[in-house]
Amino acid sequence: MNLSPVSKRPVDMTEALSAAVFVDRDGTIIEDRDYCSDPKDVKIFPGVPEALRRLKSKGFKLIIVTNQSGIGRGLFTLEQYRAVEAEVLRQLGDGVIDASYFCPDAPGHHCNCRKPATGMICAAAREHQLDLSRSFLVGDKETDVECGHNAGVRAIRVKTGPHRDTGDSNADWIAEDLSAAAQIVLDQQ
Repeated sequence: MNLSPVSKRPVDMTEALSAAVFVDRDGTIIEDRDYCSDPKDVKIFPGVPEALRRLKSKGFKLIIVTNQSGIGRGLFTLEQYRAVEAEVLRQLGDGVIDASYFCPDAPGHHCNCRKPATGMICAAAREHQLDLSRSFLVGDKETDVECGHNAGVRAIRVKTGPHRDTGDSNADWIAEDLSAAAQIVLDQQ
């Protein structure tokens, strides 16, 4: 226990940690364009900005975690990725997303950040004082679900990506889209 410098009473440090909703980008927030490298191709799914604002209003930190193997494969540059990300953030609205993490590595490259590995989530937890036990991950692929579970967060799989068959998913919940996933998160409060 740490002592609060103002009240000199014990402070439970877990109360100081925030819950988060980690959100995959392609196929979850935006239409999956197969290696999106042009900001003109960014199309946010209907209802996503509103769903994220509802979560934000309930105190959740919102963190994008996205595999971007197109960089590692040489299909687009880091600058192109950043331009697309800037457009995503612009369309979502100022202050909605607290942070965005990406893994540029192609499959088969051994790293700790490419989902289902937990590197992006662990970095966000350290940098933003997050309580993973109260957090969620929303994504459209089973690797998102595995990443969430590997990091100790509850996972919601949405049906908006190219892999819509969720019959064999290990997700804690299945949702039609991010709006429905946000409601699941809010219902757990």
